[in-house]
Amino acid sequence: MRTNNDSGQDTKTLVRHILKSAEDIYRTVKLSVPPEWLTSDMTVAQLRVLLTLHADGPSQMSSIAASIEVAVSTATGIMDNLVRKGLVTRGDDTEDRRLVICTLSPQGQETINRVWTLGQFQMEKLLRGLSVEQLKKADEVAGFLLTNVTSKSSNSV
Repeated sequence: MRTNNDSGQDTKTLVRHILKSAEDIYRTVKLSVPPEWLTSDMTVAQLRVLLTLHADGPSQMSSIAASIEVAVSTATGIMDNLVRKGLVTRGDDTEDRRLVICTLSPQGQETINRVWTLGQFQMEKLLRGLSVEQLKKADEVAGFLLTNVTSKSSNSV
């Protein structure tokens, strides 16, 4: 088990404390959800597909299914509903017409942009009221997290 050399605290304990603090923050802030989302007929699985297409770009059904960890037949059903809602389009692969490529439609991209904008608004709300010094520390932590995630993703390639 690794320890943090500066404070001698156990890494696992620190991670648990950070996660608990994050949970307390989100519970206290009472994240606002747009009313139309509460009445939306979009399922969590459909949102996961939209987020996958946003992150990965146009993709084959098998890649989407693997990303959201469902069977291809399940992903196909989810995709059928998203196509009916006008959030995703299907097209042929230019190199192999047997393959179907799924892409966010303009309406699907707009939906993801609203999700992203809401997330940014919530983060801005959390940062408001911090001093310049606290914001510098938050910026430093964000940099640490970005470096960590980018180094892990480049190592897994």
